[in-house]
Amino acid sequence: MTRRNDKKQQQPSNKIKIVNRRHIMNKAELITRIAKKSNTTQAVASAALEHTLEAITEGLVEGETVTLVGFGIFTPKRTAQRMGRNPKNGEPAVITARNTVSFKLSKGLKDALNP
Repeated sequence: MTRRNDKKQQQPSNKIKIVNRRHIMNKAELITRIAKKSNTTQAVASAALEHTLEAITEGLVEGETVTLVGFGIFTPKRTAQRMGRNPKNGEPAVITARNTVSFKLSKGLKDALNP
């Protein structure tokens, strides 16, 4: 008779373990996690997150590439005007040119997500 608990016990690791793929972390949950990990208040963590996001946004607006070592690279891009179709009636429609951002995972984050 084989028991289900006979598997080797896994050692804890620092890698990210995705348990529930349907859960989406919102800003408040992120602030709570930052506060717990840094032993600060949620107000300090919120201010730190806000300033970080502002700095990243300002850099991208100025056309700079923002590199966060161990996390990834944010790169501003310009998409050209192109033709598309209106899904309601199938008529051709012009999709205007716009600025957007691409994100490339760092090797460290990619390895953490895919152990």
